Amino acid sequence: MQKHDFGDETLELPLIDDCATVESAVEKSWSKIAPFWPLKNLIAVNPIAGFEDLPFKEALVQAKAYFQQTEMPAGMQEVNRQSIKWLQAFFDEGQATIKMPLKNTGLFKSTLSLIRFDSQIHQNDEHKINWIKQQPNEPEVFIASALSYLKIEQHYWDLFLSLMLTTLPGWAAHIQYKANWATGSSSAEQSEYLAFRLALTCMIWPGAKELITWHKNALNSANQENTYNDIFSAELSYQYKLLKQFGDYAPPQEQKKPDAQMVFCIDVRSEPFRRAIEAQGNYATYGFAGFFGLPVSISNPVTHESYASCPVLLKPAYDVAQKPDEANQSNVHKHNRLTLLKKLYQSLKYTFITPFNLVETVGSTTGLWMFARTLAPRAADAMQAGLKKTIAPDFHTKTDIRNIPLSQQIGISANALKMIGLTENFSPLIIFCGHGSATVNNTFSTALDCGACGGRHGGPNARALAEILNNKAVRFGLSEQGINIPEETFFAAAEHNTTTDDVEIYIYEKDLSPVLSEHLNKLKEALKGAQISAVQYRGGQIPAETANWSNLRKSVARRSKDWAEVRPEWGLAGNASFIIGPRWLTENINLEGRSFLHSYEWQTDYNGSLLTSILTAPMVVGQWINAQYLFSTLDNVAFGAGSKITNNITGKIGVMQGNASDLMHGLPLQSVYATDTTPYHTALRLTVVVYAPKEAISGIIAQQPILQKLFGNGWLHMICLDPTDHKKYQLVRDLGWTQIN
Repeated sequence: MQKHDFGDETLELPLIDDCATVESAVEKSWSKIAPFWPLKNLIAVNPIAGFEDLPFKEALVQAKAYFQQTEMPAGMQEVNRQSIKWLQAFFDEGQATIKMPLKNTGLFKSTLSLIRFDSQIHQNDEHKINWIKQQPNEPEVFIASALSYLKIEQHYWDLFLSLMLTTLPGWAAHIQYKANWATGSSSAEQSEYLAFRLALTCMIWPGAKELITWHKNALNSANQENTYNDIFSAELSYQYKLLKQFGDYAPPQEQKKPDAQMVFCIDVRSEPFRRAIEAQGNYATYGFAGFFGLPVSISNPVTHESYASCPVLLKPAYDVAQKPDEANQSNVHKHNRLTLLKKLYQSLKYTFITPFNLVETVGSTTGLWMFARTLAPRAADAMQAGLKKTIAPDFHTKTDIRNIPLSQQIGISANALKMIGLTENFSPLIIFCGHGSATVNNTFSTALDCGACGGRHGGPNARALAEILNNKAVRFGLSEQGINIPEETFFAAAEHNTTTDDVEIYIYEKDLSPVLSEHLNKLKEALKGAQISAVQYRGGQIPAETANWSNLRKSVARRSKDWAEVRPEWGLAGNASFIIGPRWLTENINLEGRSFLHSYEWQTDYNGSLLTSILTAPMVVGQWINAQYLFSTLDNVAFGAGSKITNNITGKIGVMQGNASDLMHGLPLQSVYATDTTPYHTALRLTVVVYAPKEAISGIIAQQPILQKLFGNGWLHMICLDPTDHKKYQLVRDLGWTQIN
């Protein structure tokens, strides 16, 4: 034992050679914490994913006891206040003018070296200051020592360490992301964070053992019966209405070749637009996860930016570059100069002395610009775009797919076409349509972009797959697999702006034959008509809007440009179901923008591998989205981000309420509530509907533990529309089936 004086007591520090017990306790404590992604690529996640091993109803009770307690012991509140201050400094990603020293040594070592200068923590107590200097640098050793000092019995280690996390869950969620999902992640960050929390607890609240009693009382009083009943009632009502619309779900006798085929992301916002474009003429649409099956990162050699553009469940295997055309080099140089000017302005703005001179120099101009942006956001945006185009004109880019080997290009494209059932009856023009949102001054903008693309826009992925499928060598390889694409068929990419319902097609007219040009022109006209229908539909969702098309168009355009707008669009609010099947199953149904639609043809899925991929990847992501919206609606303080109006960005990684709250780890109030008190989103679990034989579905679930957990514990509902007997079945908790009458 090492003994160190700490005030009136002596702190004994056991020298532990075998840290297995501590490591086990640390691992178990973190199992209750779900990750939360930073603002630059917000990804939806179930905030109580750590309780998915429990039945849903019991998980609600546990979540209430751990995360929804409004009254916390005063000592723990003070520990949290001091923790937040240091965590903001350490994890800052460029917002602070002065960087925290010693960050390269890690959270625990750096704070241990610096908190001796923080009188708010040690109150200038020499015993505490000396104690800080004498602590071991190894997090696991310190954790055991701190637990001993706080008199926590070993059988309570797991629980106490869990409470160190769940009493400040937002920051814990960020650490969970950094430890397991971020580039260069390391689980060592989890031990460092716990050691940091315990160090502050030892100095600020030596009586922290009472936290265990506080939690037990919270658990004993947690009752979620009414909450569960409300959720279940909403689900029954929704499912009844949904299943009634399917009727006998008989397939059509024949299908004629469409003039054009469009593949959209499965995002719920695509569903109303797909109905709208199909109503414009002989057009067919499909649903596929918006990264289009490409596990890639997207890089831009001009801006030197690079990001993963695939689901977080995958790691990018290849890099796809968006390179400017050779003819655009002069515009590239102008763009680079503009970028340098922006960097210069930012450096002048955020250093200590120069902001005063900057205000004197450009203050009046900036004031006029702010005035214009506030009163006339559309006009101001048009002015800015025109000025930018004059200084640094846009330049065309080409998608460079050469880093993807030919064999992989063939495999990726074959898998994509098979997954959506597009292996024959090809139209002359096929469009892969990604999506992205357009907003201004929106902290949560990436939460409105494509989750399948890692919180980014889906256009680059669409362009890459179109480029691949226009390759003659790829088409030859596909023909050897029985997928014969006509020579006249051309693939193109597009991007759906989910705020305005505008669709931009990325295509060079010179690449098209006269026949294809005619098809493209007709499609563009159809897309304009679809935009009118989709915006009129959107007008019924946004409060205080008029049904007049002109006013609606101006309204959605303003919402995308107005920096004071708190509800530029509703995102995925309202999501309620995930439907897997052919388009004819849903094309005559108004799903009200509440359904993820994934195309699937069970007859061609001979071994069930395609349905397995859908159920274990995009459907799981759909469950994350659904759970995030559900819990952000249930308790927007514990599981959401609170009101945007009182949000403050911290460290460029997340938001706080005011200037010293926990890191908020969910959706803001305005994303799920129509008013401050009236929910827009209905809190319910996702209903999965699959058009396939129930025996095939059961076989897949039997082989996939994640599906057994989610369906067996009631985190999802599964309904089978069985094509073999034309009956409807519901999966029950023992993973058997019961027929729905």
